[in-house]
Amino acid sequence: MSGGAHLPRGLHLLADFHGVDAERLTDPLAIETLLREAARAAGAKPVGGNFHPFGPGLGVTGVLLLQESHISIHTWPEHGFAAVDVFMCGSARPERAVAVIEAALQPVSVSRQEAPRG
Repeated sequence: MSGGAHLPRGLHLLADFHGVDAERLTDPLAIETLLREAARAAGAKPVGGNFHPFGPGLGVTGVLLLQESHISIHTWPEHGFAAVDVFMCGSARPERAVAVIEAALQPVSVSRQEAPRG
């Protein structure tokens, strides 16, 4: 292939984090910082993002756009729950991103799904 084009092959990971302390799920700046850290750990390059808080003590929805695809998160502090979606192509390692997010949120339990793409 010419021009350095990326192949569409990648890995899409979904992770549901249960039993997360509510205070870890309400700060959009902290969540954006976490997702940027997760992207770096995975070897991915952020190119933009948008994080929206729903008000004091309420959840956050956010997406970090990556050169390699994206990381998104939706939080429900009132339920101690966060849903994370990580899709990366190329040499990026999405499982590393999920591991960084899990270490920071410290959930009681996690369920994961994995889907090869392309």
